[in-house]
Amino acid sequence: MNAKTRSAPPRAGAMMEALRGLGYSTAASLADIIDNSISAGATEVRVDFAWLGTSSRISVLDDGRGMNDAELESAMRLGEKSPLDARAPGDLGRFGVGLKTASFAQCRQLTVATVKAGEHSCLRWDLDALVDNPDGGWLLFEGAALGSERFLEPLANRTAGTLVLWEKLDRIVTCGFTADDFNDLIDRVEAHLAMVFHRLLQAPKPSLCLLLNGRPVAPWDPFMVGHPAKPWASPIARTNTDAGPVEVECHVLPHKDRLTSRELAVAAGPNGWTAQQGFYVYRNERLLVAGGWLGLGPGRAWNREEAHRLARIRLDIPNTADAAWTIDIRKSTARPPVSLRPWLTRLAEDTRERARKVFAFRGSPPPGPSGNAIEQAWRVEHSATGARYRIDEKHPAVAAVLDSSGEQLPLVRAMLRVIEETVPVQRIWLDTAENRETPRTGFAGEPPASILHVLATLYADMVDRRGMSPDAAKRMLMSTEPFHNYPTLIASLPMIDQQSGSQ
Repeated sequence: MNAKTRSAPPRAGAMMEALRGLGYSTAASLADIIDNSISAGATEVRVDFAWLGTSSRISVLDDGRGMNDAELESAMRLGEKSPLDARAPGDLGRFGVGLKTASFAQCRQLTVATVKAGEHSCLRWDLDALVDNPDGGWLLFEGAALGSERFLEPLANRTAGTLVLWEKLDRIVTCGFTADDFNDLIDRVEAHLAMVFHRLLQAPKPSLCLLLNGRPVAPWDPFMVGHPAKPWASPIARTNTDAGPVEVECHVLPHKDRLTSRELAVAAGPNGWTAQQGFYVYRNERLLVAGGWLGLGPGRAWNREEAHRLARIRLDIPNTADAAWTIDIRKSTARPPVSLRPWLTRLAEDTRERARKVFAFRGSPPPGPSGNAIEQAWRVEHSATGARYRIDEKHPAVAAVLDSSGEQLPLVRAMLRVIEETVPVQRIWLDTAENRETPRTGFAGEPPASILHVLATLYADMVDRRGMSPDAAKRMLMSTEPFHNYPTLIASLPMIDQQSGSQ
């Protein structure tokens, strides 16, 4: 006996309005549109913003292969392709709704014009028209809206390509929205696109030219590949899964003291140093997830913390792995399969620990020029009750005072103990969390004369009182925190006659 069924299609207007709430940002929506261009073989994509108050518009023009009329109608239909369907290896889509949902999240009128082999086609969704005719069904309009035909002229002399036009930008140009806000939006979009498509835009063999209001979008490399101060990058690790191969490369970025102010600002990324730490998940070289720890962690999931801000991990998955990694419609979240979590956790643990050391030691834990470890002024004692910070008495500056203090030695030791017991840990932690920066140490920002005065005092003590040769004293200073950061100043110290003390 056959079960009774009913056809229950959704109302077009109501369904379209519901799809607007998927949470796309303008930048994410445009990235989705550009994905379609790349999948269509485009090598150049032009994104243009035009400010005209409530009549403002945004367009995306590509030089891809274009579509014939039947292909355009298929592209404009919601759910034309199932996420379960096999896709071409280079296809950046998955759900068959990206063009529509990404567009409706920003505008009420979506026009797509295309040309393939000289054949022009144009279809349009108008949400206001659907609202005005609730029983009219899923009505696609042919051609541009009245008065908007001129916006399609960039396609007129082409034999292939597609233009996506957004009008009635009600989710962007809201009450009180100004031209300055529009310009700020353009800047945010540029930063996002520079990050999402950076591997396609990067030399030496860029496969995409992306223009925003006629200006090329420069790629933003999260991993600072090739920077001379970068302390570590891992060999590429690979593993095969049922959903295809996965590739991982771990990076620790330079400490801020090793970067210029411009490099520091650029490397922070669109969301800042702390937010940009973690995994960068790519599919076909397109960035899906920019930072975060993917819910990994031994026992409890890791949070983004200042101490690990220098850790960034590149993770590549194929487009056959979307279901296994639970990629969402907006291509903004990913979840590693259970089988991969231990492997990824081990790689991340190692990277986080390396990054923490660089962060804690201001990028300078490696051996000095002589091959000896850097002498640091502070050491950490770990016990069952927690960690304590102690002044290292072997540090040349501390040892010089202790050795020459004579009868004052107990008083000096008492002073050092008070300093150890009053390290303002909570204040440092709070200032770091609030300012998103570690406090300045290591003579950061000090004039050279101030640093040289301290160096000269210690240097003279080493040569005069301790009887070290000038070369040996300089070598020790080169292996001592924080002076190892100032080799030029150390080299400028004058030679001292050990017998007379004259220079």
